[in-house]
This record gives sequence, C-alpha cells and structure tokens, in this order.
Amino acid sequence: MSQRVRALRGFNDVLPEDTAWWRGVLSHAQQVMDLYGYREVRLPLMEATELFSRSVGEATDIVEKEMFTFSDREKTSMSLRPEGTAGCVRAGIDNGLLHNQQQRFWYAGPMFRHERPQAGRYRQFEQIGVEAYGMAGPDVDVEVIALSARLLAALGLADVVTLELNTLGTSESRAAYRQAVVDYLTPFEAELDEDSQRRLKTNPLRIFDSKVARTREIVADAPVFDDYIDAESREHFAAVQQGLDALGIGYTLNPRLVRGLDYYSRTVFEWTTDRLGAQGTVCAGGRYDALVSQLGGGDVPAIGFAMGLERVVLLIKAVEGDVRVTRAPQAFICALGEVGCAATQVAELLRDAGLRVQVSVSGKLKAQLKRADQSGADWALILGEDELDQRQVQVKALRGEQNQTLMGWSEAVEFIQQHYPAA
Repeated sequence: MSQRVRALRGFNDVLPEDTAWWRGVLSHAQQVMDLYGYREVRLPLMEATELFSRSVGEATDIVEKEMFTFSDREKTSMSLRPEGTAGCVRAGIDNGLLHNQQQRFWYAGPMFRHERPQAGRYRQFEQIGVEAYGMAGPDVDVEVIALSARLLAALGLADVVTLELNTLGTSESRAAYRQAVVDYLTPFEAELDEDSQRRLKTNPLRIFDSKVARTREIVADAPVFDDYIDAESREHFAAVQQGLDALGIGYTLNPRLVRGLDYYSRTVFEWTTDRLGAQGTVCAGGRYDALVSQLGGGDVPAIGFAMGLERVVLLIKAVEGDVRVTRAPQAFICALGEVGCAATQVAELLRDAGLRVQVSVSGKLKAQLKRADQSGADWALILGEDELDQRQVQVKALRGEQNQTLMGWSEAVEFIQQHYPAA
C-alpha cells in the first residue's frame, strides 16, 4: 500500500460540519456590509513580495520570518498574502479606483503566515476585511468601528468582546515615540527575552506584545504613547470617542495598543475576548493614511479592519451560540430494485421546482430511510419497481406524524413544493 500524503502542518481541511459555521458568519457579514454600502472585491492570493515589504514593513515579524515567499522562472519574488490591506490598496491603485474618490470595500478569503500552529492560529487562515478610502474625518472611523460592532452583535458576541482604542498620531508622532521606547529599553536590553532583544533593533513597539513575564515588567514603566501625540490627532481621536459615545458603543482606552504593522496611524482599535486564552484578539484595525501614497498612489486617507474567521467560530462555539447555515435536502429519494434512471428523473423534476434533493440508489428500505432521516430531509420518496410501472412514488413524511401516501410523479412534486412556498 502506498504511503498517503497528509495535509501540511498548519493547513487545515474545513469539513461540512464546520463549513456550516463559516457560511453562517459570512452570511451575516454580507448582510452587514450591504447595510453600510460596502462592496465586495476579490483579490489575488499572491502578490509581489515588495508590496508587503513596503507596506507591512521590512522589520516586522511578518516580513522577516512569517511570509511564504517564492521566485518564479523570471526570478520575480512573490509571496502568499499574509494580510489583505496591502493587496486591496494595490488593486485600488491599479484600477484607478482611489483617485479623488470615496470607496468602501470588503473581502473575505485565506491569508498565509508561517507561524507555530495552535488553536485559533494557523498557517492558512480566513479573514474578513473591510477598507474605506478617501475619507479623512473621524466620522468614518466611527462608521467602521460601528460596522464591526454590528457584525459581532449579529454573531451573538456583543457580550463577550471588549473594544480597545488608542491613537498613534502621525508618522512623526510614532517615530518620536519609537525613539523614546528605544532610549528607555536600551539599559534593560540584557534582561529582555530573545525576541524582544531582536525587536529592540528592528521593531521596538512590538515588544509591548511580549508574553514573557520579565519583559512585561520592564515595559510596564515605559513611556506612554499619549505623551507624544500631536494636537490635531488628539482632536481627531476625541471626535471618534464622542461619535462612539453617541452610538452607545462602549470602549476602553488602551495606551499600549500599538498594532504590529508599520502602516497604521491615528486611530487603532481591537476587539478582544477572554474566552479564547492567548488568542484573545478577534478583530483589529485602524487608520493608514499614508499607505496609498507609500505604494505609489495619491494622498488618500484610509481606514480598515480584519476579523479572523476561525477565531470568531471558536468564540461562537465557546459561548454556545449557533450561526450555522445548513442546507439539508428537502426530499430524499429511496430507490429500490431495478428502477434504472427513474430515481434521477424524479429528482430532476423536484429540482426543476427549486427543491433540494438527495438520491440513494442502494441498500434495503430500512437502511435508506435511516439515511434519509440522518440527511435532515423532511420527505422520503420511495420508488420501487411496482411504483415505476405507474410512474408513481410513495411519499413519506419524515417529521411529525410520518404519514405515507402513493402519488404520481407530478402530484408528488406539487405536494412537496406547497410546503416550501419560497421554492
């Protein structure tokens, strides 16, 4: 026997029992996006590596050690996308969608990072992304956060997530704060964990994400970002808070909330939970007003967020919620004996009427009825050789009183269809 080929580590199959949850989340997402006027875009899974090094930041963990990067036959370096914002910006620039225009986009699909797989963190993972372009005022910050709040509420998670807010000011504010953090941490360098020592030279603000106890003790007394924020950004952030207050959206100010990607500025936010252990961030985003120009477009303000589908599903299950979208068959055909293609003919008549049908073509009647019940169908249509001669079927209710009636094919279709007016 040949040795079987297994799935790669961190690349998981999503089987029918789980796709029902995914479909539920995406269905709610589609409805909420429509309410806010966001239009769906579909973006390539692979982009030029330069896109991510210029946007996410060369010194970030993502670019340094988490991307899946390849070279094609022309020696062009390309990478599987580790996040969606950069690709969405690139698409907007390439297709002339961002020049003097306001745009609202959303997307969903797989992202890829070479991380250590664990619950809620995989090498291929699904994200829902939202991006708004061409609007600089605090009102769109409020809109995007309100959209994320409405989506989480629609998924039944409003009571188990907390909104954390911060402002990073301008790029100049961030640079000044970064230098202050380096100046503060340098005397403690030998006491920092190995990752934090490396980050001190490359991406010092990520040190605040460390889970190592001694490092956390050291950074507890580090300078606070709020001391380096410019006046205009403070005013912008105050207006965001006022907007959220007006909508009744609660939040916690977190001066240590920095976000790990280099392109963020001004408002940043995260929705977190204590129900998923270490993987507590469910949704995160913020402003990135300089990214479009950084990638070759114009001076276009922007804001967005990403929500991890796997973590959302884990959280819904943790609170015993249910958003599953299941599409069980409405009718199940049990074919007995030598009935040839007649079972398929009956199934196609039902499908012509807009009904979902599953066909069983082998086994004794008892076994087929058991499969019919397990399928979730409401009706079993039993077609044997005797019924075939008269173009009839036995129609058996699988729920309720479970009556059984002999009907002609067309009559059976009409009878079942009347129980599903929308079909």
